[in-house]
Amino acid sequence: MARAVAEDLPAGDPTGALVGERPARALLVTRQRGVVAGLLAAQVVLDEVSARLGTGKAEAELQVTDGAKVEADTQLGVLSGPAATLLAAERTVLNLVGHLSGVATATAALVDAVAGTGAVVRDTRKTLPGLRAVEKYAVRCGGGENHRMSLSDAILLKDNHAACLGGVGAALERLRSSASPLPVEVEVDNLGELDEALARGAKVVLLDNFSLPDIKRAVARAASYGAVLEASGGLSAANVRAVAECGVRYVAVGAVTHSAPALDIGLDWPGTATWLPARP
Repeated sequence: MARAVAEDLPAGDPTGALVGERPARALLVTRQRGVVAGLLAAQVVLDEVSARLGTGKAEAELQVTDGAKVEADTQLGVLSGPAATLLAAERTVLNLVGHLSGVATATAALVDAVAGTGAVVRDTRKTLPGLRAVEKYAVRCGGGENHRMSLSDAILLKDNHAACLGGVGAALERLRSSASPLPVEVEVDNLGELDEALARGAKVVLLDNFSLPDIKRAVARAASYGAVLEASGGLSAANVRAVAECGVRYVAVGAVTHSAPALDIGLDWPGTATWLPARP
């Protein structure tokens, strides 16, 4: 948050300074329906702005909790304090809350789409640099689950690793010799590679861009090995249910973080007649 505020206030806010520190209040309001996330960022940003500008402290009184499904024109909270602080914080607050609520909303649409299939929606590492932790938090607000947070958390043998090591089988043999204690998942591009992975003991396999018929074949083959399957590649709310109904355990959707449109959220300022008097 400190970096986000510093980006917007490298040398203060000369426009907001014209207004000064007269007491003011503004309403955080949705413009469309969705799932909200990141509301706690409002107070953090207000505190950072106040400290950076030396203006008085402002408060964010939240009226909705993260993960709530809201309609358009829902009041999420009230920001109150010195006008200069609120004005300088406005865009950063809206950028963060709108983006994270967009991630949560996109995730919720996928979760609704696969309801009743037993499949779980998971994210990927396709996140904005520096925002991974909060974006993955927003995925959970939308009802999804997180895949690994970083490369250090688990081993995921992807096609490029296999290519470097001479194929899926060779990659798994190399892994076996390393005796790593980390969780392991293997990505495969076709049924032949799936058979190779299953024969070498793979217990979690990622099916990358498989057709629906091949996903069904893969599920049948994996069942006899007790392996768990995850599907990925071009998944959206329009097609994810068909994939989930094939029997995979997980559906991995990078779009929930890298392509989610921001939820339209605004900061409504009451008219001048409702402002509190300026400080003497």
